[in-house]
Amino acid sequence: MAATILHGVGATTALSSINYNNSRRSLPERKRTSLVIQCDGSLSSGLNISNNRGAKLSTNAVATKQENVTASTTSKPGLRHELLLFEALREGLEEEMERDPHVCVMGEDVGHYGGSYKVTKGLADKYGDLRVLDTPIAENSFTGMGIGAAMTGLRPIVEGMNMGFLLLAFNQISNNCGMLHYTSGGQFKIPIVIRGPGGVGRQLGAEHSQRLESYFQSIPGIQMVACSTPYNAKGLMKAAIRSDNPVILFEHVLLYNLKERIPDEEYVLSLEEAEMVRPGKHVTVLTYSRMRYHVMQAAKTLVNKGYDPEVIDIRSLKPFDLHTIGNSVKKTHHVLIVEECMRTGGIGASLTASINEHFHDYLDAPIVCLSSQDVPTPYAGALEEWTVVQPAQIVAAVEQLCQ
Repeated sequence: MAATILHGVGATTALSSINYNNSRRSLPERKRTSLVIQCDGSLSSGLNISNNRGAKLSTNAVATKQENVTASTTSKPGLRHELLLFEALREGLEEEMERDPHVCVMGEDVGHYGGSYKVTKGLADKYGDLRVLDTPIAENSFTGMGIGAAMTGLRPIVEGMNMGFLLLAFNQISNNCGMLHYTSGGQFKIPIVIRGPGGVGRQLGAEHSQRLESYFQSIPGIQMVACSTPYNAKGLMKAAIRSDNPVILFEHVLLYNLKERIPDEEYVLSLEEAEMVRPGKHVTVLTYSRMRYHVMQAAKTLVNKGYDPEVIDIRSLKPFDLHTIGNSVKKTHHVLIVEECMRTGGIGASLTASINEHFHDYLDAPIVCLSSQDVPTPYAGALEEWTVVQPAQIVAAVEQLCQ
């Protein structure tokens, strides 16, 4: 099959030249007792209650499913309250601080100022300056301090004012955070959460618009999740804090003011499961974070054109939930990945490799990956949009893929 190139505003998509046949290799099916959330893009979701499987160190890039896992998504009636995404993060954090006195927060301006995006607002007044610790502008120092605190029994949450600043702490995150459980022969566990805003905002400039998911994905011993709604932001925050593994929680700077009604009762999500956003039959669209909304906007156009896309928010960036993804690929036989990460070495590249490795025989066409351009994000608003995947490109890619 000759390579095909799609051109569109803001990204370039290459279709690899791979020989495909119609044979379907029989892969063993695994039982799954979870229901799925169906979402039409209006930010509605059911009540999810799932076990946290973070106590066991994840070493692979593929999530394995346990046969006796309780339902991860159970829809139940109940009281709900409306929160913005940053308020949902704070509510999850506050509930865990109330539940466990070992949970603490540290970072720049997280104390009485309440954090740059107000995720920690009011926590210093309630829990004091020792559990909500303002730090100097020294990411390598306070990240290392948080890792040391985790080694000695605390459960710290380290906030990076911007994910780009955490590059200054890359040595601590890689050589210490990700490896100490292994290099100590299991003597230490590192129950730390590293979180903060990232992604392309609105004219924040190149240094404040970085997408660093792929930078951290290659570190052994690290789990990574990306929230996209107030509902999963709270559930993932609580799960990350309770995990005995180091977890990096990616938040998007443009999603903090999204509003949604979430359950009053407590819920905790799994760190290793994707979310079915929209069931469909023609093409599997895999996405996460802000691009979820570009995909859902494109889905409306695609439905009007006669296509039925299945949209999955992968949520777990490491390990991938290849169980959910694989079942979708077996049904649709076409895959489109939409990400804001960079094309070269991005999350989409890793996901493409995993799908080709495990589900090659189920594909009727090469996987298409729409990613951001490999350039520093321009400050000019019009140029900034050109570097990021837009809904029209998603529509064009699905039409090309399903021909």
